[in-house]
Amino acid sequence: MPAALAALEEAYAGRGASAASAKDPAPVVGYVGADVPVELLTAAGLRAFRLTGDPESGSDLGDRYLGRGVDPVARSVLARLLAGAFGDLDRIVVSHDCEASLRLFYALRELGRVEPGAGLPGVYLVDLLHLPHRTTARYNRRRIGEFAARLEAWTGRPLDVAGAMAAHDVRRRLLAAAAELRRAVPARLTGRQFLAVAGAPLPVNEHIPLLERLLAEAGRLDEHAGKRVFLSGSDHDTPHVYEAIESDGHVIVGEDHSFGDLSVTEPIGAASLDALAEHYHRSGPTAHRATAGERAAHAAAAVRRCRADLFIAYSRDGDEAPAWDFPAQRAALDIPSVLLERQEYGRADLAALRKESPCPM
Repeated sequence: MPAALAALEEAYAGRGASAASAKDPAPVVGYVGADVPVELLTAAGLRAFRLTGDPESGSDLGDRYLGRGVDPVARSVLARLLAGAFGDLDRIVVSHDCEASLRLFYALRELGRVEPGAGLPGVYLVDLLHLPHRTTARYNRRRIGEFAARLEAWTGRPLDVAGAMAAHDVRRRLLAAAAELRRAVPARLTGRQFLAVAGAPLPVNEHIPLLERLLAEAGRLDEHAGKRVFLSGSDHDTPHVYEAIESDGHVIVGEDHSFGDLSVTEPIGAASLDALAEHYHRSGPTAHRATAGERAAHAAAAVRRCRADLFIAYSRDGDEAPAWDFPAQRAALDIPSVLLERQEYGRADLAALRKESPCPM
């Protein structure tokens, strides 16, 4: 394995631990949700990393406060926070990217009020919306401005918005080039490897040189054959489902969730809060905030782009929204389509997948 990919895999393997560093005493912020403007966290000089769940560790602590009807990822994240799994966090920032994230925010805020001994840091909500209206754009701009002001109050210094946005744009361009390696025929990165490349919990100034090295070493990457899969539906904050599907003779060459391809967006360009607000306003389309028609059109274009042979719609138990899009997606596609519905967190029903789409021997 090329050195850069190995380093990214190693960083990704430690994504559930704290981002605190003995070499860098900067405050540490854990964040939840695809709508947190991480550019502003970078601009504030904070070490930020996205909080993830763990299908293997259970969620009893989280279930106590959120109930079992909420997406198990949110319940797992809360359980891990209460267990101290992320180390010492100075703040938590949550976005309103879906109902489960919002429920998690309310639980964290209330726990901080009634159980101060729980040791949870202060929590802040970035409440961005995605309706296609000018009033929504204005609302989002105000929320972005308020978050920037709050970060300046936390740190006691002005934000380097221009520098941070430029750095994140460089990372976006490099991730887009890495995504092309996965779309190659045959694929030069598996879906599991791309999760590590895109999701390594590194500050942008550490992530960029590793991505540059990965692209420079692209000629040494293995080729990966197998039925090419586009994976739609629920977010995957861990590699478990990818590993299960790819171990069964498939290669995931694209997806439409925020830990994968939807995190690889076009560069923003203009270094302003207005441009940042517009970027997050039009991000997506995720299952929780786009229409079935928009999701179907996106799926059809993405499937063609990555030359997929099979479309899998994956809907986790407690996250039913992706399954509602499947009929429209299937009608828009010209490749076989499979729905894996009400799946256990971190699991994929391979028996159902094999029944619908047997792999050639």
